Amino acid sequence: METVKKMSHVRKFIVLLMFVWLSSSIDVFADELLIGIAAADITPTLPVALAGQFHLRIANTIETPLTANVVALESRIGNRSVDAAIMVSCDVVGIPSEVLFALRREVKKQLPGFDVNKIFLNAVHTHTAPVMDNGENSPFRYEVPKEGVLQVDEYNAFFVRQIADAITRAWKNRVPGSVSWGMSHAAIAYQRRTVYADGTAVMYGKTDVPEFRNMEGIENHDINALFFWNKSGKLIALTINIPCTAQEVEGRSAVNADYIHPVREKLKERFGPDLVILGWIGAAGDQSPRPLYRKAAEERMIKLRNLTRLEEIARRIVPAVEEIYQTVEQDRYFDVQLIHKVEMLTLPMRIVTDMEYEISKAEHDKAAALISADPKAAAQQLARKTWNKNVVKRYENQKINPKPTIESEIHVLRIGDIVVCTNEFELFTDYGLRIEAQSKALQTFIIQLTGPGTYLPTEKAVRGGGYSAVVQSSVVGPDGGQILVDRTVRLINDMFQEE
Repeated sequence: METVKKMSHVRKFIVLLMFVWLSSSIDVFADELLIGIAAADITPTLPVALAGQFHLRIANTIETPLTANVVALESRIGNRSVDAAIMVSCDVVGIPSEVLFALRREVKKQLPGFDVNKIFLNAVHTHTAPVMDNGENSPFRYEVPKEGVLQVDEYNAFFVRQIADAITRAWKNRVPGSVSWGMSHAAIAYQRRTVYADGTAVMYGKTDVPEFRNMEGIENHDINALFFWNKSGKLIALTINIPCTAQEVEGRSAVNADYIHPVREKLKERFGPDLVILGWIGAAGDQSPRPLYRKAAEERMIKLRNLTRLEEIARRIVPAVEEIYQTVEQDRYFDVQLIHKVEMLTLPMRIVTDMEYEISKAEHDKAAALISADPKAAAQQLARKTWNKNVVKRYENQKINPKPTIESEIHVLRIGDIVVCTNEFELFTDYGLRIEAQSKALQTFIIQLTGPGTYLPTEKAVRGGGYSAVVQSSVVGPDGGQILVDRTVRLINDMFQEE
């Protein structure tokens, strides 16, 4: 009889454990996904100074609009909010820290209960968008005329207002929905660092010379996409993750969103004019859409198709996105986990050597002398002067603090089986490969340029030198790059550790 009683207690205990397990499983897997969308016009008034080159360019023409596109996500269990993320893709060259902070302050006014640290912005890195960072410590500083041209502070205030209002609309209008994900491929990104017989490397260097040996790094042709649907099954937003900055028309003196614009237009023709499309640039510090060899053959084919280079890029991306869509259209998830981790990562700054200091100081003094002799030269020389001045200041600061560091914000966002991770740099492709290879997520979306966007080169790039790998180009070096990789991978894999 005593044995029977004990067995009864055991059964009750097992039933209780099963109830607890089922309850916890429901709590984990029965999340409701809420989705909000919005778009904002961030096209400047004219004339406007453009960022992205050493020399000052004033645009008097708008070739395409510039937009900011917003997707707001929240997971809920009943009336309880579990987590949230607001993602904003912007047709600009970079996201200055002070602009991000100003935006968060404005959103906090409009959405008092929302954790504004859950907002991240990324730039598509078009070099035909307004100057947004022109302070003493900016990577490039321009002699923007005081009159007759839109001022940097004026544009930044407009940028913040437009995007804060769009974020508020997206958050307030979120509705139950679902998400799909998938990947395809398209040859958009080309390695842009050439290596020569003496071991040196050059960005956009010549390949039709006897000294040419190879391209320095890999080329990544992955296209990753997320699709967001409302409850009735209508596609309302998508993100396209392309490891290639929007730099096809970077030298023009006109406002242009670059290849992102024709891609959006074609996809809106296909899926509807109200579709919100976020352009996410993957790890691409050493890649661009401009091929450095077999150029003549490519140009011939584009000419025979009667396309521009921008239209050709769109011709490759859009079918890849459509192919993903057709494959995953019925594979939708309503009850995904949404986990969003935000962290300020302490990274070691790249140390300036004695030789690098001497070179930078000489270049700084040369530019300063040219400006002193002819003030009009400031339009062409001020950015180069600032570029080297920052290195001189870093070297001097090292005497006081021999191990300088910077704080860098990263986001890791799990959405079901996939993960989105961010960094503020023009991150060389190898770092993205390291993250993806070690990630436990089914699919890993890497977004660079969620901040100011200085280059983060690899060890072999630093050895080769050249623009993008020299100390003037990067605040953080390869040791910091590996710390970024390791911490990002740890945050990702912690989210999947029980699976």
